[in-house]
Amino acid sequence: MRYKLFIAFLTGLMLQSLAWGQFQIEKAFPNLVFTRPVDLQVAGHQSNRLLVVEQPGIIKVFENSPLADSAATFLDITDRVYDSGNEQGLLGLAFHPDYANNGYFYVDYTATQPNRTVISRFKVSQTNPNLAEADSELVILEFNQPYSNHNGGQLAFGPQDGYLYIATGDGGSYGDPECNAQNLETLLGAILRIDVNQSSGQNPYGIPPDNPFAENSQGYREEIFAYGLRNPWRFSFDPVTNLLWAGDVGQDLWEEIDIIINGGNYGWSMFEGTHCYNSSWSCTPPCDSTGLEMPVWEYSHSLGQSVTGGYVYRGPGVPELTGKYIYADFGSGRIWSLEYSGSPPAANTLLLDTNLGISSFGTDQNQELYICAFDGYIYKFSPTASSTGITEQPLPDNFVLYQNYPNPFNAGTLIPFYLSRPAPVQILIFDLQGKEVVTLGNTYLPAGRHYVRWRSLNSSGHAVSSGYYFYQLKTGTRFSESRNMLLLR
Repeated sequence: MRYKLFIAFLTGLMLQSLAWGQFQIEKAFPNLVFTRPVDLQVAGHQSNRLLVVEQPGIIKVFENSPLADSAATFLDITDRVYDSGNEQGLLGLAFHPDYANNGYFYVDYTATQPNRTVISRFKVSQTNPNLAEADSELVILEFNQPYSNHNGGQLAFGPQDGYLYIATGDGGSYGDPECNAQNLETLLGAILRIDVNQSSGQNPYGIPPDNPFAENSQGYREEIFAYGLRNPWRFSFDPVTNLLWAGDVGQDLWEEIDIIINGGNYGWSMFEGTHCYNSSWSCTPPCDSTGLEMPVWEYSHSLGQSVTGGYVYRGPGVPELTGKYIYADFGSGRIWSLEYSGSPPAANTLLLDTNLGISSFGTDQNQELYICAFDGYIYKFSPTASSTGITEQPLPDNFVLYQNYPNPFNAGTLIPFYLSRPAPVQILIFDLQGKEVVTLGNTYLPAGRHYVRWRSLNSSGHAVSSGYYFYQLKTGTRFSESRNMLLLR
């Protein structure tokens, strides 16, 4: 599949809607300030704890509450992280899909003597879920970095295959002087994919059999999943479509958004965005787009200078953004949404024009989106006046709707709630478009803790498809806050 951008920049400007008046962001945790936050993750699908990666080498953990006023140190590896360069340091964090049982998580950081990227596994303490064992490090993969910049650093586990994906930059300097991004014998300028549940020879990881260069005889690195990237600064999987989105930082004129596919070549340093790059290095191949994957979107340096890749919005807070890819520019502070149906052109909308140095995005256990900024704060979108069509009249605090379990689920799930006094009760379930799927319960219950079971059926008794759904507790004419859940068949 080819993602071609057949639209010129001026046409792109015409598609932009200067709609930031409709949206706003607020400090999600106003009492917490971090040092150069570059990543935000949640520890497992059902955890109400968030973790923020600080570039100097510390991971902080705290309760996902706007009232949180303290963050504990989950991991401190400043003694081994080298962060003298602006783009060096502790750059990425990912929790193993079976973290609840094995306690494993993975980090990406830069080290020195020699200058290199390190991918390591650590383990959480068996007695304290807010503390990792710093001496449990197992180095999974290392590779040298010829310059201080363009280190990539994002880590994520594939939602379908369970493999670890790793973003690497082209090695730095200006214009990829060593042509690493087009060199399949190096790990630089690529998205890597490895199997951390297997080992191969002396490597503490295996090669997924469908990696594009698995078992090749040309000496190409088998870890490569996609290549031809300059500095992929933040990628993410859309949990509904499973598409892998990435923001790739440009050189002189253009920033780009890519959808990453298995074996894709994204053209750097022959191309910057959809434009031929006039490299001064003799090793650069001719500017020929044959066989290349071109960006889904690009924007010029009149709008920003360093793209920060984001997420497809699947949270409950701002339904107007559902299904749209939210990204930003570190230099200008602008935040956009991108709508893409699978065929060009994409439609880009300016949401906000801020003065923030936006370094990264992250999501919590409910897929709500957060924004990391170099003023030290974490931000989120504020709910807007329109909604999924549900009347938002909050219940008193002693009427409680809990998170469903299991979540995600593949057949049925339990939705627990608490009533402080007898009341008529309904549990309403909606799809992402705000359409009611089914009403559960619809009965009068005494005070106490209760639950209803949803068997993934709609009101007609037919099985619903995989994806995110919202549910609410209704007692009389009052509604609780929405929660979301993920069905994976």
